[in-house]
Amino acid sequence: MDTKTIYNIPNILAFIRLLLAPLMFMFLVNQDASIFEGIHQSWLNYFAAFIFVLASATDFFDGYIARTFDQITMLGSILDPLADKMLTLAGFLGLMMQGEASPWAIYLILTRELFITGLRVSAVSQGMNISASWWGKVKTVVQMIAIGFLLMHWYGGDIILWIAVGLTLYSGYEYVRDFFKHNS
Repeated sequence: MDTKTIYNIPNILAFIRLLLAPLMFMFLVNQDASIFEGIHQSWLNYFAAFIFVLASATDFFDGYIARTFDQITMLGSILDPLADKMLTLAGFLGLMMQGEASPWAIYLILTRELFITGLRVSAVSQGMNISASWWGKVKTVVQMIAIGFLLMHWYGGDIILWIAVGLTLYSGYEYVRDFFKHNS
């Protein structure tokens, strides 16, 4: 494989997002660790929120650059959704562990994500197109907004989380419908 395709800016941005997700998770769930001694919990949440915003920005820019400058690669098509899942997983699980997000909402979102990831693997093995639908992209944006609101303890975070659940389930339905339509 040509190194130009591996080391392009979109792939580097997706890889950075892969690294930022566990860092954000650490700030959310290890707030009583000795390395954070003397730092107020709200500052750790703000730093986690900053990491989240930075990682979310890489999501926008890697997609924009890949499409605009025709730098879409097979590696990028794997890294980008993986990085998105790791980031939302880190945010949702960290918030749930802090008691800031509904366990049922997180369960529904994560179950759908795991199921659709399996379905996408099956679709790829059959040569089907696995790119995200418009609703899938909206789902990701609303999930990220929900995480941001919940991290910052802003009003409406719970409402946005449940809107994200609805969009997540609907976009999952679209994947299943399209998969079975293609296989019938």
